[in-house]
Amino acid sequence: MRTLHGPTDHVVVVGAGLAGLSAALHLLGAGRRVTLVEREALPGGRAGRTDLGGYLVDTGPTVLTMPHLVEEAFAAVGARLADHLHLTELHPAYRAHFADGSRLDVHTRPEPMEEEIRRFASAREAAGYRRLRTWLERLYTLQMRRFIDANFDSPLALLTPDLARLAALGGFGRMDAQVGRFIRDERLRRVFTFQALYAGVPPARALAAYAVIAYMDTMAGVHFPRGGMHALPRAMAEAATGAGAEIHYGHTVQALERTGERITAVRTDRARIPCDAVVLTPDLPTAYRLLGRTPRRAVPLRHSPSAVILHAGTDRTWSGLGHHTLSFGRAWHTTFDELTRHGRPMSDPSLLITRPTATDPSLAPAGRHLHYVLAPCPNTDIGPGTQEWTALAPGYRDHLLRVLDSRGLPGIGAAIEAEALVTPVDWAAQGHAAGTPFSAAHTFAQTGPFRPRNLVRGAANAVLAGCGTTPGVGVPTVLISGRLAAARVTGLPGGTRRPRRSASAAANTGGGA
Repeated sequence: MRTLHGPTDHVVVVGAGLAGLSAALHLLGAGRRVTLVEREALPGGRAGRTDLGGYLVDTGPTVLTMPHLVEEAFAAVGARLADHLHLTELHPAYRAHFADGSRLDVHTRPEPMEEEIRRFASAREAAGYRRLRTWLERLYTLQMRRFIDANFDSPLALLTPDLARLAALGGFGRMDAQVGRFIRDERLRRVFTFQALYAGVPPARALAAYAVIAYMDTMAGVHFPRGGMHALPRAMAEAATGAGAEIHYGHTVQALERTGERITAVRTDRARIPCDAVVLTPDLPTAYRLLGRTPRRAVPLRHSPSAVILHAGTDRTWSGLGHHTLSFGRAWHTTFDELTRHGRPMSDPSLLITRPTATDPSLAPAGRHLHYVLAPCPNTDIGPGTQEWTALAPGYRDHLLRVLDSRGLPGIGAAIEAEALVTPVDWAAQGHAAGTPFSAAHTFAQTGPFRPRNLVRGAANAVLAGCGTTPGVGVPTVLISGRLAAARVTGLPGGTRRPRRSASAAANTGGGA
């Protein structure tokens, strides 16, 4: 594994999102001095927080899986996740509503899910689920070890026996077809393949290898932090400062000072911070602009679909909703064509509805409820641009409310007391390329060693982290991204070993790992 050359005693991490905080904790654990620079007034990046008149809204991800990755980041500085964050495992993880009126509770534990599928479909489908679960577990174990939790320096790194094992498992087939080997009910197949959209590719075209996302989402456990998802970056920032990190909020990075190929200081609108190395977590266009170099690619990056999000604080809720509800329309394949080929908003949308107050009522005023409605939409490269979305937004908001009203949330429009609508206009204003928070799509040509790497030629002491680089999009993967970036700095496997630790840091974090 290639690592940075020269001194790396003081590392400046640009961005206190999940990737930056993960990198910081692993760097601190390896004995580095760390300064984080964040343009916002609070940590989190995409996992931010806004207050809509007492409704505390998570502005980014709503689903937390693989919490052991968070535990690893805390453990790097001798801290315990349980001392900083209270997690509730969701049972069921999701509730799925289908256009024919049927409903399915999605459990992550095998026995309740088998029983639910037997009730919902048939004993044959329940047996198929058992085989699917075994296949997904094998796929996940293989890929995490070799293809996800790994720094790549060359595509040649793929040429191992594990590549043949992945092929033997069917990882290079198509996700929808491979899942269909185990489950025939089209509604169930949606539950185990819609996650391909997180990777920016329709299930019918996505490599079966991306079914590991379905494993994380439907089998590894779904959790929710007390205080909302924003409590996760808050807790990580608390652990980082307890281990000696400095965090400068409200600082916008304007330039990187250089001597030859080495970055010598990070200059913000408020300070100049000398450094020995830098970890950059902003979206790729911003990181490349700061570095003064955009790596050449044979084919331009393709970006994932974007999303419209309606945050709605209401004076009531609806009994059919779970904490997370998947509301599927009748259309399926045509929906993905609209998003990824034709560049049109979904005419018959499938939606993710999150009701965080189902688990933590303190996120809304007493007796009130918070709903987060996510509708995938085309990115601005192939769909409406930001000017068009400015005009489209009010009508699209009303369209979403009509859809919700017809799908078991009658009167939702009249129940709203506070709301915010987020469209590609807002994502673009935050610096996200193509108006999407989901960065580069996970096509084969943009995965593993073919994804934008976390080392950039011409910058001897800079590393990238975040969803645009290795290994990709999603809360678990950006946490891994931060750890992989730390490993590039320290040269230690995963960036997690701690060769030295001061007594004061140990006291601040409550002792050893």
